[in-house]
Amino acid sequence: LTVNKEPADYPKLHKAVLSGLLSQIGQKTEEGDYLGARQRRFWIHPSSGLGKKRPQWLMTAELVETTKLYARMVAKIEPDWIEPLAGHLIKKNYFEPHWEKKRGQVVAFEQITLFGLIVVGRRAVHYGPIDPVMSRELFIREGLVRGEIQSRAKCLTANAQLLEQLDELEAKARRRDILADEETLYGFYDARLPAEIHQTATFDSWYRINSQKDPQLLIMREEDVLAREATEITAQHFPDTLHLGDLTLELSYHFEPNHPRDGVTLKVPAPLLSVLPPERLEWLVPGMIEAKCIALVRCLPKALRKNFVPVPDFVKAALQRMAYGEGSLPQALGRELLRMTGARVSDEAWAEAAQQVENHLKMNLEIVDGEGKFLGEGRDLAELTARFAQASQAALAVPQTAKNQQPVEAKVFAPVAEKTQQKIAGLSMTVYPALVEEGNSVKEGRFSTPAEAEYQHRRALQRLLMQQLAEPAKFLRAKLPGLTELGLLYRELGRVESLVEDILLASLDSCILEGEAVLPRDGAGLAALAERKRGAWTEHAEKLARLTLDILKLWHGLQKRFKGKIDLAQAVALNDIKQQLGNLVYPGFVRETPAVWLKELPRYLKAIEMRLEKLPGQVQKDRVWSGELSGLWAQYQARATKHAQEGKRDPQLELYRWWLEEYRVSLFGQQLGTKVPISDKRLSKQWSQVDA
Repeated sequence: LTVNKEPADYPKLHKAVLSGLLSQIGQKTEEGDYLGARQRRFWIHPSSGLGKKRPQWLMTAELVETTKLYARMVAKIEPDWIEPLAGHLIKKNYFEPHWEKKRGQVVAFEQITLFGLIVVGRRAVHYGPIDPVMSRELFIREGLVRGEIQSRAKCLTANAQLLEQLDELEAKARRRDILADEETLYGFYDARLPAEIHQTATFDSWYRINSQKDPQLLIMREEDVLAREATEITAQHFPDTLHLGDLTLELSYHFEPNHPRDGVTLKVPAPLLSVLPPERLEWLVPGMIEAKCIALVRCLPKALRKNFVPVPDFVKAALQRMAYGEGSLPQALGRELLRMTGARVSDEAWAEAAQQVENHLKMNLEIVDGEGKFLGEGRDLAELTARFAQASQAALAVPQTAKNQQPVEAKVFAPVAEKTQQKIAGLSMTVYPALVEEGNSVKEGRFSTPAEAEYQHRRALQRLLMQQLAEPAKFLRAKLPGLTELGLLYRELGRVESLVEDILLASLDSCILEGEAVLPRDGAGLAALAERKRGAWTEHAEKLARLTLDILKLWHGLQKRFKGKIDLAQAVALNDIKQQLGNLVYPGFVRETPAVWLKELPRYLKAIEMRLEKLPGQVQKDRVWSGELSGLWAQYQARATKHAQEGKRDPQLELYRWWLEEYRVSLFGQQLGTKVPISDKRLSKQWSQVDA
């Protein structure tokens, strides 16, 4: 033997000793003693230098039993020294085999014991060579069937696309018996994969070589994965797109009860919300219409529903005569049920039923911005239109250039097209350019409906006419009749300067723009119109100022009537009158009220005076009328709010609003007469003309 020229270090020396003392090792327990080979428990002898330090692992030259089993001549060791020295003695156990996508292998945890002592508790190892059969099964189930594999094999891409298509079939049909289960998919791969393949690397290598000989290798066909034929799922019944005029919108399907997207989803750019026909959305897609009609009938009150039993049979018969997608679905269904049974269902009953049907039978709308980015979703068109109004206008914004960032000048503004095409979220849609008022200046904007564009353009022209006629405007601001009194009467509502501005703008509209079949769309046209009609403007503005003064005097006089003590018996009537006054005279009322109706306001206010004079003698009658009027106004307000959210401007609804005032005159101030023949029946008939 040769002698070391260098001193041996602690690990080398003690590893050499450990190789002969493998049955004399111990691991410290929670109680402070040591667990040795074959479950023997022992203590370090008090004479040992390690008695106080108590290392986690040790070896001992001898074990001596006195009052206890003691270890003498002990030395600290590291547990990782044991395995290399005891390879022929250790036992290995494996547990929790599982697939790991990142490693591309089946991994298990290894436990190593020596004479019952756990040397390695939980070490991740490649399980393939240890149990190739189990590893192959896990590789197929987790990696191939469930797609948890990082591989570029074309068969996996093709199979994923096929399964996605079949999954969409199930979503459309709302049933889970079309696509075969995982056992069938497992069987497909199990029958075709060699026994030795159980990891991604060997799979990729095998597939790369063999797919050159057989390009269809491991590529599934429909018959391999279909549990049954799905002949009822056709493109006609469950289309992937919805056509609205010139637009083609994307449809998608999801089958997961209580999920936000359960049912059919229509992808809609925000600017299109205001032009989506709500009635068309009720019809969903042809393949879902029967289920929806059945649900609608079943949600009717029992007294009505009993006329249509059995429901599925009546619905099928009705659908044979209904023209898909035309008009309101509940009304179309109601007409056919009425024809078959003679039982009529009111619009209100259908509306309540429509609210109660399950969400998957209501069109879900996915809203995207101008770039196609997801903004939100929901099934209430009016709510979505209001929620994404700003996003809609942002998507329609005119592309910013140095030129169009400048305010529009009255005399020189360039022609504004009536309509143009704009690319929004990948769709080419028709938009309607118009001038837009921004404070005291005017810029160009774009809108999704011609009605909104016309409204905004007209208001902007009023502002430009003020620029065009700057000199007479300056004179009128200082010399309007009754200016001081106007300021005093209007002070509860705002500043007199704002009122004067409204009077001038409103008079420009009624004097110059009113009666024009086509409004000017360029500077030259506006200048010519202003020149042609400017002579009458001063007189027109002064006349409007006097009308405004009359209105404010009457309004101010009525306000005084509410001061002091109030008879509780008259409270209902007085609250109704206060609300009416607030809807007639408010900040900006001169410009907001159509000229044709503004001149009627004195008569409406006089009718209120007459009502107050008669009130003490007809409290009960007034209370009945107040209840009726409250219901009519609530109906109007709900529809007006809905239209505002949807970006609609319906002249029939505006007419109905002012007919309500005429109806009030007919009830409380008959002597004053009405502008049009009016009654509750005529009101009801007019309401039927209002856009839903």
